[in-house]
Amino acid sequence: MEKAGCCHLHCFGEKLKRQQQNHPFSFRICFEYCGKLPASEDKPVTSRKDRKTGSMHVGDEDFDVNDPAYEMDATWAEVCKVCCVRTPAEWGMALLGLLLVIFFLYFFLLGLDLLGSGAKAMGGCAAGELFGDDMNPIAGLMVGIVATVLLQSSSTTTSIVVSLVGADTVSVKQGIYMIMGANIGTSVTNTIVAMGHLGDGDQLERAFAGATVHDMFNFLSVACLLPIEAATGYLFHLTKACVKGYEKKEGEKWEGPVKKLVAPLAEHVIIVNKKVAEQIASGDKTCNDYYPLDGKLNCTDRGDPLTCKSGILACDHKADPPFCPAFFDTNATESVDRTAGVCAFIIGLIVLFICLFGLVKILQKMMMGASTRILYKATNINGYIAIVIGAGITMIVQSSSITTSVLTPLVGVGALRLEQMLPLTLGANIGTTMTGLMAALLGNANGMQVALAHLFFNITGIVIWYPLPFMRQVPLNAARALGRGTRLFRLFPIIYIVVAFIALPLLFLGISYLFSEKNSGMTALGIVVVLLLAVILCWTAYFCKYKGGREKCTECLVTRDRRSKAVKDLPDDMEWLKAKVRQLSEHTGLPVDDDEEAADDEKDGKENSSTDEEGVVNKE
Repeated sequence: MEKAGCCHLHCFGEKLKRQQQNHPFSFRICFEYCGKLPASEDKPVTSRKDRKTGSMHVGDEDFDVNDPAYEMDATWAEVCKVCCVRTPAEWGMALLGLLLVIFFLYFFLLGLDLLGSGAKAMGGCAAGELFGDDMNPIAGLMVGIVATVLLQSSSTTTSIVVSLVGADTVSVKQGIYMIMGANIGTSVTNTIVAMGHLGDGDQLERAFAGATVHDMFNFLSVACLLPIEAATGYLFHLTKACVKGYEKKEGEKWEGPVKKLVAPLAEHVIIVNKKVAEQIASGDKTCNDYYPLDGKLNCTDRGDPLTCKSGILACDHKADPPFCPAFFDTNATESVDRTAGVCAFIIGLIVLFICLFGLVKILQKMMMGASTRILYKATNINGYIAIVIGAGITMIVQSSSITTSVLTPLVGVGALRLEQMLPLTLGANIGTTMTGLMAALLGNANGMQVALAHLFFNITGIVIWYPLPFMRQVPLNAARALGRGTRLFRLFPIIYIVVAFIALPLLFLGISYLFSEKNSGMTALGIVVVLLLAVILCWTAYFCKYKGGREKCTECLVTRDRRSKAVKDLPDDMEWLKAKVRQLSEHTGLPVDDDEEAADDEKDGKENSSTDEEGVVNKE
């Protein structure tokens, strides 16, 4: 009785206080104070509106990283309490979750490695044939994009360009344009990773925005700096001053710890001969030189793969003992090795998506119910410190694709916001230049000049787009717009990848080829194609701005999405309607619809007739 009296007094006082402050009052406060809940209220809270603090939790029905409630601040004491104050059972579950995250993360990185190796083998000799010196800035940019998409690694593209420039096969100026293209092409990997969230619309929107914020920064930086470089040679002259008096260094290539962990397993599946693209690009060899015996590998003994010289695929002769990967074939031709690359690419993609699914599920379980106040406080670090962290991580793993691909699922589940993802990706852009710099240390001044141009290009882009808040919003808003596009069409990421990283670069590369052939017929065809594209672009802009084209397109996609959802939900809706009709019929005493009874009678009649026919057959 005494406790009940205290409860009533507390409720009455709380009610008066909240009425005086014009705040809403809920009897949940009384029940929480008294340590009990009524039966009707004894269920989990799934909305911040039902909490007296108004805080948002992961897993809420109204969870939204762009809601101001996400940024409600917490104290470090609260963060430490949530992180460290646990029961033994909770510590055990946390340890199990951490081990599962490490397990899936390892195979996620393995999938990325197989994806990259498969793409290199699929490209075969084509990637090396792209590189050349006789091209304009646009062509050089497109070559960098296409080569990086084929090789699935800007580090590989950068290393090839640095070595080609060091060998005087490609000029420094052309190398700078190719490096710009490589910066754009590298962001295709984390965009592919974002597609692993296709099953959840909310996660897909966040993950795709988190992946494409990297793309938007790279596109915007190239849009600003390519014309400046073509007109003034800003990067060329800056880096030329930096390498004055540079001398070649002796040493070995450094291999990152992640590569050392993943490579032993990946190399038993497929090993790509990295010298193919470089030697073909430099003109030292052609693709036929790797398959000299009637289009097959040069082998001393077909029964022993270690006696074969490398083609697109290779064996590891430095290992102890030496071995050949599973996809290596002693009777391989170029097409066989490319097919092996396709298989490795598909396997890598499957492993990638399975591990991504596992990572997302475990992260959701670990963070489910966690207050966003705590997440915001724990992850809300200074942007410039985040840039340094992103650069440091990328220097260690030796790949910006790995850094951004691992961060993308965190954005998808809501653990990282887009504003926090941007500086980390900018740091990854700086960190990935370390690969080219280390490759250039073993070359001459020209190679070092291109590697430094890569570094200064990214630093200049950051100076343009990050320090000023209103400039920072340009790539962020563009990424959010692309994320919203997945709401209108779930397969929008696939269209984006095909158009942005394959179709448009190949189109511009083809147009550049027409003008660079110094043939009047080719030039005339190029002029016609350019004029046709200009007309199409002008008409599209006119249609979207003055004829309501954007609204019509959006309305069409929304209608299509609504129709597909209606068709998907139709069986459940019909069952619900039938159940309601039966309840109404039982309540009112009215008979069920005659059409339904007729359909049931017809069905019973068919069953009876089929039974009679079976009986006649048995008698015969």
